[in-house]
Amino acid sequence: MAEISAKIVMDLRGRTGAGMMDCKNALVEAGGDLEKAIEVLRSKGLAKAAKKAGRVASEGLVEAYIHLGGRIGVLVEVNCETDFAARNDAFQDMVRNVVNVAINTDGSTEAVAGSTYPGSSKTVTEAIKDLVGTVGENMTFRRSAMLNVKDGVVATYVHNSVSDGLGKLGVLVAVETIGGHDEARAFARQVAMHVAATNPLALTAEEVDAAAVERERAIFSEQARESGKPEAIIEKMVEGRIRKFYEEVVLLKQAFVMNPDLTVEAALKEAEKTIGAPAKITGFVRFALGEGIEKEESDFAAEVAAAAKG
Repeated sequence: MAEISAKIVMDLRGRTGAGMMDCKNALVEAGGDLEKAIEVLRSKGLAKAAKKAGRVASEGLVEAYIHLGGRIGVLVEVNCETDFAARNDAFQDMVRNVVNVAINTDGSTEAVAGSTYPGSSKTVTEAIKDLVGTVGENMTFRRSAMLNVKDGVVATYVHNSVSDGLGKLGVLVAVETIGGHDEARAFARQVAMHVAATNPLALTAEEVDAAAVERERAIFSEQARESGKPEAIIEKMVEGRIRKFYEEVVLLKQAFVMNPDLTVEAALKEAEKTIGAPAKITGFVRFALGEGIEKEESDFAAEVAAAAKG
């Protein structure tokens, strides 16, 4: 049997993004031939997908894309197991293809998942399963969203960018206006950066989840009663805390990151002077990669060592 060095294992991982042990086993099967090992990995794609489907995929990429002259924006998140695989060209091309699919749907996760993947007769979900064998990790299309405006702009911001439009956190912000679109887009991008930094729960106070408000009210009430003050005073204290809560979680009421002396709502009024017409923020979407997914700890150095030792 040909000796399989750690270097050639890493070369194959770099070419395919496949897991370390998968690369080692493919090289053994291919007698140490790198090109044949790549074919081995590809030929075993479907079998690998089934085995890897249960593994946690909390890394990956978020992509933000603007279409139709800035009037439509889409945001997608596709997950894999490691940041290494997320930087693989095949994975990034796949994310871009999913975005192209999303543009031609209503942007909902269900619509995108069930749509036909470019250059294939399979759905997005099925096509991603096929790619698992090549990349060597479990992968999932997690979610997507779309914002659009009749008159105005949709702007994006991508944080921790690894390529154009691809990164670890993405935001869309929609601004309706008949004024200058370049000026509106510049302001909307600032708001998108603000959303990335502050993670508001809702655009307006009315849109905040009622259960979340009641939960905060119960906590504030219990804390206030511990002060021993009269009930009438306690009620005023709670209402004051609720107002403060809205200022912290409602986008329009938050202090604007770019100018903390103004709320986002007040900053919008100021921006209207340069936009040249009334403007309204009609929506925002924020995707942070892997949020809400329980992650597993891994030791990459140990994985490399294990692959080298066989």
